[in-house]
Amino acid sequence: MRNLADRALSRRHVLGSALAVAACATAGRGFAATTLPAAPLLSRNPVDPALLKRALAALESHGRRIPWRDRIAIADFSAPSSQPRFHLIDLLSGRATSLLVAHGSGSDPGHTGWLQQFSNTPGSNASSAGAFLTSNYYVGKHGRSQRLIGLDRSNDNALDRAIVIHGAWYAAPEMVATQGMLGRSQGCFAVGERVLDEVFARLGEGRMIYADKIVAA
Repeated sequence: MRNLADRALSRRHVLGSALAVAACATAGRGFAATTLPAAPLLSRNPVDPALLKRALAALESHGRRIPWRDRIAIADFSAPSSQPRFHLIDLLSGRATSLLVAHGSGSDPGHTGWLQQFSNTPGSNASSAGAFLTSNYYVGKHGRSQRLIGLDRSNDNALDRAIVIHGAWYAAPEMVATQGMLGRSQGCFAVGERVLDEVFARLGEGRMIYADKIVAA
């Protein structure tokens, strides 16, 4: 059973971004930094509009540090782990695929299913907020995994903390069906083992993952 929510982002949300990234989508590391417009705050969007706006601003501000800007991922930790909250967004086509993703145990000590806090501290086992650059693949204790480089002060210990993307049994849809929530990682972006190849194929190396949560006023 796959817990995917394929939904189209409003073209008006991403059209400006698509025009900005289209010229550099095949240019590799040598492209000049482009200016991406803020996303209009519209409805019918699988990503919170305020969070999408933050992610696009991060994509712009990190400039040349992110070689490929045609696709991004957004982890919306405002939502509980029982909901598909890892959004793989194609900025050229305006489509998004939403998957389940676990957060760190240090971010949810009581295992409520909700991320309570972020941390960049080694040994915290918490998720970190900010922009990450997808790096190389390796095979470790969780099988095939992908290293991440933290681009902000809030997550710049990601490599040292071994914050990666990997598959995990506790991030599968069956956990939601039986427990009402996913299990917790040690701060990594853990996804279901059956969708791991899809995540790797969509992101590849040199693209951005943006993680954050919107705090209600």
